[in-house]
Amino acid sequence: MMNTRKNTVVTAVFYAIAAALFYALNVPCSKLLLAHIPPVCMAGFLYIGAGCGVGIMYFFHRKKESKDERLGKSDFPFTLGMGMLDILAPIPLMTGVKIGNSSNASLLGNFEIVATTIIALAVFKEKVSWRLWIAILFITASSIILSFDGSDGLKFSLGSLFVLGATVSWGLENNCTRRISEKSTYQIVTIKGLGSGLASLAIAFVSGEQISRDCVSFIPPLPHAGRKRFRRA
Repeated sequence: MMNTRKNTVVTAVFYAIAAALFYALNVPCSKLLLAHIPPVCMAGFLYIGAGCGVGIMYFFHRKKESKDERLGKSDFPFTLGMGMLDILAPIPLMTGVKIGNSSNASLLGNFEIVATTIIALAVFKEKVSWRLWIAILFITASSIILSFDGSDGLKFSLGSLFVLGATVSWGLENNCTRRISEKSTYQIVTIKGLGSGLASLAIAFVSGEQISRDCVSFIPPLPHAGRKRFRRA
């Protein structure tokens, strides 16, 4: 029994660290792509990519799930809240990464822990350990320092404010997802990815972002294949 619980904890920690590493890679890579892709469009592509990838996995895993593992009518409010917040959060994040510093944005992403914890405490009355309070104190202090632009005196960086706004949105989204966490992870991520991604692309289209030009122009043209002729042996 103890070994099983220990293995579960180790697995959970491994997944958490892996998620943090992938998130850290996501921000600087997004910074490069944002030179060619508008922020809202970029947010949509990121979510659609996740939704499609996990959706393929869900197609094969769905038969192994019981009905109790799938989302029901009682889960609709939290699922809707999760989806709406996932539409909102990536847009200020991509905007902040575009106009700010990608390394700062990646580090400021840790403020999501603070937002998630404070919302869980205030809204859902969850207990917070003293160890977590210490972590919150250090993360908050570091986030304040990173939010200042040192290039021209002490002033707040606009990009950092956008990133912090995104982390607060994700903090609330994490609490919505927590309420349905016992349901199918594959189903949740598929709904989250496809729903939020398509909605973000719709917002990008309505707001006038040039999807066809800005989102495809960064792809290098393929060499012309018909210029060379090969002789038959």
